[in-house]
Amino acid sequence: MNATKSVPYRLGRVLERVTRQSGRLDTPGYGSWLLGRPAESQSRRRVRIQIILTFFILFTNIMGIAVSLLLNTIAIPVPSVFSDAPAWLTFGVTPAYMLVALFFGTAWITSRTVRSLRWAIEERQPTSTDQRNVFLAPARVAQKLLLLWGVGAVLLTVLYGLQDTAFIPRFLFAVGFPGIVVATACYMITEFALRPIAAQALEAGRPPRRLAHGVMGRTMTVWLLSSGVPVLGILLLAVFSLSLKNLSATQFAVAVIFIAAFALVFGLTLMWLLSWLIATPVRVVRSALKQVEDGDLDCNLVVFDGTELGELQRGFNSMVHGLRERERVRDLFGRHVGREVALAAEKQQVELGGEERRAAVIFVDIIGSTKLVTSRPAAEVVELLNRFFDVVVDEVDKHHGLVNKFEGDAVLAVFGAPVSLDNAEAEALAAARAMSRRLAAEVPECTAGIGVASGQVVAGNVGAKERFEYTVIGEPVNEAARLCELSKKIDGHLVASADAVHNATETERRHWELGETVTLRGHAEPTTLATPVDRD
Repeated sequence: MNATKSVPYRLGRVLERVTRQSGRLDTPGYGSWLLGRPAESQSRRRVRIQIILTFFILFTNIMGIAVSLLLNTIAIPVPSVFSDAPAWLTFGVTPAYMLVALFFGTAWITSRTVRSLRWAIEERQPTSTDQRNVFLAPARVAQKLLLLWGVGAVLLTVLYGLQDTAFIPRFLFAVGFPGIVVATACYMITEFALRPIAAQALEAGRPPRRLAHGVMGRTMTVWLLSSGVPVLGILLLAVFSLSLKNLSATQFAVAVIFIAAFALVFGLTLMWLLSWLIATPVRVVRSALKQVEDGDLDCNLVVFDGTELGELQRGFNSMVHGLRERERVRDLFGRHVGREVALAAEKQQVELGGEERRAAVIFVDIIGSTKLVTSRPAAEVVELLNRFFDVVVDEVDKHHGLVNKFEGDAVLAVFGAPVSLDNAEAEALAAARAMSRRLAAEVPECTAGIGVASGQVVAGNVGAKERFEYTVIGEPVNEAARLCELSKKIDGHLVASADAVHNATETERRHWELGETVTLRGHAEPTTLATPVDRD
């Protein structure tokens, strides 16, 4: 019984080591590091596939031969292949056929399989026939193995049957049953080994329909071959035992125990292989979903399965493509209208109109912009303006504001709309002071006037149903523009209204001092000015 358990155990351990990484975030493109990376050269891939096929086909067939020998010598000992059959048959013909079928048969199967995939190795676009060959290759491998095992079963049954007719049912079962199990296991192993080629074929189109199509067809086929056939074998053993009466009750019981054990172990092994084939594409998708959940949209799965699982992989790629497109549009939209405005538009239905709220406004305008434009080449002017706007936008973002408009060489920034702030005035005044310092240090070619005001504004979407923009309208906007004009004639070129400073936090008020009172152009009421003091 220990020898029985070692067969699937060893195969399981080999494949387990091969596929141990399949559930991690660094999951290889084909679900196992053994299959290499999608970027691998075709020549190396050909060698890799042939080695995998050769190793596992040899390994599985050796295990099958071992099971067949155990069935013929221990499970069903009567008549004996040693004492009731000639030595030339037991020690000559039988091992000779085993060696020929094992080594020459494996070479024949693997070479024919790889040869049928030459289009992939030569990096040609697959034809419909090429594509069909890929997905029929596992079935063809299984058919060739069944042929080799079938020829062996017929040959040995005839030769041993000529010596004793009691050998006939035994050899039909003891050679046929392992052959079916081996062919089924090699079918699944071939599917695994050809995943890189299947991925290339799936790029050219959907797979052709097969006899056992889809996950359900694959599962039912494996169940039939791994469980149904052994149960049928136990039934036939009982029938032959009753009809031929060459087994005692004890021998019959031992034979049933052995066959049942083989059926359980090999059935478990084949179902494990099937489960792994089904689980690895799901794990690859799950790993990629984790990457998307963590914010990484730069992932694209290799579609290597020809069943519904391949559709799942293809669907994931379509989903990620849509998310990337959505993120690109969101980023573009946010750059045009502001991140906060874009986020608000996503969360709620966009409607024309606005709402009253308290906000602070900064207006920034370059001094002598006409001379600046006419005295420099256009490309240099654009580069200079971009450096200027970089500073302005950076400080507005740092202080939770919104760049509402670029007006040529001027900028209108709003604090407190659309996102409410605890103290919009303090944020706007701090941003204005930082802008003034950074522009003088980082963009000395551009001298700019900066005006800051605050008060009640109407913030919302203005325009038509087909085209509109988010903006703020109200007295503070006009006042900030007038203060910006005035600042161009004042040292430091930064002026704020006394109301804005008065409503700021105490910490921010310490950086400002009140000055003269003036009546701004277009205003009926006088405005008290405030300028920054060097207390940083």
